[in-house]
Amino acid sequence: MKTITAAQALAPLRSGQRVLVGSGAAVPQALVAALSARAMALSDVEVMHLMTLAKAPYAAPSFKGHVRHNALFIGANTREAVGAGLADYTPCFLHEVPGLFRSGHLPLDAALVQIAPPRGALASLGVSVDVVKAAVENAAYVVALVNPNMPWTEGDSTVLLSDIDAFVDGAGPILELPLREATAEALWIGRYVRELVEDGSTIQVGIGAIPDAVLAALAGKKDLGIHSEMISDGVLDLVNSGVVTGKKKTLHAGAVVTSFCMGSRRLYDAVADNPAFLFHPSDYVNDPVVIASNQKMVSINSALLVDLTGQVAADSLNGRLYSGVGGQVDFVRGATASRGGKSIIVLPSTAKGGTVSRIACTLSPGTGVVTSRADIDYVVTEYGIASLKAKTIRQRAVSLIQIAHPRFRADLAKEAAKLGLLDAGHVLPPPEGAYPIELQSRRRVGELELVVRPLSPADEKAMKDLFYAQSEETTALRFGTPLSRLSETQFQELVAIDFRTSMALGAFLCEGRRRRLVGVARYHTRDGESEADLHVAVRDDFQRKGVGSELVRALAHTGAARGVESFRGEERGPGIARLLRRCFSEVRERGLGPNGMRIWARLSDIR
Repeated sequence: MKTITAAQALAPLRSGQRVLVGSGAAVPQALVAALSARAMALSDVEVMHLMTLAKAPYAAPSFKGHVRHNALFIGANTREAVGAGLADYTPCFLHEVPGLFRSGHLPLDAALVQIAPPRGALASLGVSVDVVKAAVENAAYVVALVNPNMPWTEGDSTVLLSDIDAFVDGAGPILELPLREATAEALWIGRYVRELVEDGSTIQVGIGAIPDAVLAALAGKKDLGIHSEMISDGVLDLVNSGVVTGKKKTLHAGAVVTSFCMGSRRLYDAVADNPAFLFHPSDYVNDPVVIASNQKMVSINSALLVDLTGQVAADSLNGRLYSGVGGQVDFVRGATASRGGKSIIVLPSTAKGGTVSRIACTLSPGTGVVTSRADIDYVVTEYGIASLKAKTIRQRAVSLIQIAHPRFRADLAKEAAKLGLLDAGHVLPPPEGAYPIELQSRRRVGELELVVRPLSPADEKAMKDLFYAQSEETTALRFGTPLSRLSETQFQELVAIDFRTSMALGAFLCEGRRRRLVGVARYHTRDGESEADLHVAVRDDFQRKGVGSELVRALAHTGAARGVESFRGEERGPGIARLLRRCFSEVRERGLGPNGMRIWARLSDIR
């Protein structure tokens, strides 16, 4: 292998050519510098790439007429140029990009890449395989910067030396991407996402403060796998701690699969010659069919804005372009097609110092949709989780309003009603406060696997199903009369919990993705009082199976920790009263509640 200087290697470039530059941390900086120097003698050269960590001098206004950047994904180093009209943006699904090079939709005249020192007839593309492998194999002219600091990675990361036309020596550090400090919002989002990720899941996650916080929150999970277009130090930490084992993966079991990585030198050293990390091109890693081959696949992606119908804006706002389509849709569709899979969109509830809501009634003009409302599954902010898959527009609006920042909820509800997204006068809880995720738990009661959690306005349909499944006798015991129906407003009131003077815990039976409400225990206090009214209702076919007792136990602990000292309810037997005394005794021993509890009346013995 003969090497030449960067200037010599780039001398063949001509005006009007399209040049692909290597991605992410593997951008060949010496070749970029030589390209910038060469470009001033040329006209209308198109420089194309995904996000890169290096400086992009060719995006400066002084290069106008000589070089025009074309972003397949807009990075911080080119965003200003795109916004000023000095650079272009090509929206595309990441898994399709290699095929665009091969098909001639985006023919490449040249590719500037970085490689590890060759071994035999091959060279590894190291930490960025993504679209670069296809570029090397299809560009008319290829220049490779040979860097001894570039790790040799396993998987489908190699290219033939015969596909490379010029080699340039270029020892230098691989660019690093430091971890960002987690904000309070990011930490809460991570906590909510943790509730959605089951042990044994295979996950995909991006870069940034929120993805980093999500990864950190997954500590303690078991046998997770990774199939992600990129990985960072957060993934490495989960591998080193034993959280990520890949044992349960149905595709490439035991291995982390990715197309590129960005992080610290520690990460780059870890992936070097390590078959536990497999690097493959984007048309494989991001192919929705391949992604769906992983059972329990969970995609976790960021967004700029979500409207009340579930449309996700991720690349632009108000006509300004910020990033790109990238791999979000690839993984959203692949994950939701996976057996037991989930797709999660994460975003803070506000922007611009809390002055703008990221949950909007409608998208503003010039704001593009990346993930459609038909694709959406879960949306998570620091205020909770909205489950939107297969939900009506009204159900979506209710769920998304509840995870918006409290200061914007009332206005969102009013706007939604004006547009017909909500029924006029829809009952919602007071806007202040967050959903108490800490009260959610999984419980096994006999042979039943239950999720016990506070009710939310999104549970209106579940509450209706519970009501209409009850017998007249059960309904009469709950409401004092054998009601055959409730009004829409009454159902909404039953799930509009303020978590201050009232609490309602539901027992949801786990049936795949379905969560069937089989019982509810609720209390209500009057302002300033420590005595609460207690009501319990369990579906007829789930009574005397321990559901009611489990709900009352959970409610007693919750109430005691919130200052409730006594309950009052209807007399049917001493069982619940004994259970309440025992629960409050447990709470008292832990120092979580009041000094004692008084049973005002014996309560319904629903087992």
